[in-house]
Amino acid sequence: MPSTSTPRPRALFAMGRRHRDALFPPSAVERLSMYVDIDPDHVAEDLTEEPALEDVEILITSWGCPALDEEVLARAPALKAIVHAAGSVKHHVTQACWDRGLQVSSAAAANAVPVAEYTVAAVLFANKRVLEIGGLYRDHRAPLDWSRHFPGFGNYRRTVGVVGASLVGRKVIELLRPYDLDILLADPYISTLRAAAMGVRRAELDELVRRSDVVSLHAPELPETRHLMDARRLALMRDGATLINTARGSLVDTDALTAEATSGRIHAVIDVTDPEVLPTTSPLYSLPNVLLTPHIAGSLGGELHRISAGALDEIERYCSGEPFAHAVHHAALATSA
Repeated sequence: MPSTSTPRPRALFAMGRRHRDALFPPSAVERLSMYVDIDPDHVAEDLTEEPALEDVEILITSWGCPALDEEVLARAPALKAIVHAAGSVKHHVTQACWDRGLQVSSAAAANAVPVAEYTVAAVLFANKRVLEIGGLYRDHRAPLDWSRHFPGFGNYRRTVGVVGASLVGRKVIELLRPYDLDILLADPYISTLRAAAMGVRRAELDELVRRSDVVSLHAPELPETRHLMDARRLALMRDGATLINTARGSLVDTDALTAEATSGRIHAVIDVTDPEVLPTTSPLYSLPNVLLTPHIAGSLGGELHRISAGALDEIERYCSGEPFAHAVHHAALATSA
């Protein structure tokens, strides 16, 4: 707890109003008010003419925060810290923020938990062919010899390929550890020894794609990762293998995936797409071998409160003179989300 003898730093919510309401219920606002001086009902969605910026020391940001460029920072001479109650800061923390030397924190670790949970559920269901068998059972409404129809499936000694040792990728590996699965990891920044310490085997991406029963994407959105799964690489996937994408839609060539999925050769669980909402005519909506969800793998409903709790922890640390536990460093952004 910060000392009660020192004035509380001034803070401001900078995000979409609906996100403020979802992230910070009354109990969270009550805790926040213990650490900072804030008007909990004031949410800045446009910072270009925001008078409250003048004496703000901490910006509490989330989805919908506008870019914190030189013009905005010029209006915020007292600003020292940005606590982001969401994942990536790339959309609003500009070079001007780093040039100013602002401290930046992100709740990406908290948001990684539900994404990893979704992914693990998708892996286990994919290997068990739960959706496909459920559809057949619904259609036939009678017993079938499931082992004969789906030989070799199940979750014993299947191979799962994790692409990217990001926060989510590492959490997926951790959550999959209790299962009898063989896990491959492709990440250009992870050595063979480090992968072994994580309990996985490092593989080059093409090898991982060829050998895996499930390929799960957790790489950042960078110029070099655009269409990481293109037509050539999708063609390397085993017949009957499943592609899971909970990272960014741009990692997958949508046209190439649509062609492969329409052929029935591979399966897919897709939570993010490029474009973000597919045209209504896209076959991916209705293919029986594709599960398409509307970007819900991340924090949803009550899971948002894990994010705000993490942000509040960071604000408490800042007000107590402690370093952020989840600080964002400028240099790391070149290879992260």
